[in-house]
Amino acid sequence: MLSGKQKRFLRSMANGLQPIFQVGKGGVNENMVTQIAEALEVRELIKVSILQNCDENKDDVARALATGAKAQVVQVIGSVIVLYKESKENKEIKLP
Repeated sequence: MLSGKQKRFLRSMANGLQPIFQVGKGGVNENMVTQIAEALEVRELIKVSILQNCDENKDDVARALATGAKAQVVQVIGSVIVLYKESKENKEIKLP
């Protein structure tokens, strides 16, 4: 579990990132969760945008992605989700 200080640190790091995945009409599927898990292993911190045609609630989408990819939800702001997962092999982010 991330502390408030760690979440603030990660939010500041995510500020300059662009979303690399989009959740659309199909919602969250197994293939997307697998790709997000792989991206998190490489990058540790990613943004996922939710398109307007997505039928699911953004908090449900965030929870489904985090659970599936075994990651932490750092922030849900507007239609963007920030996810963090400590990398096993490519650890670059040092949490405070």
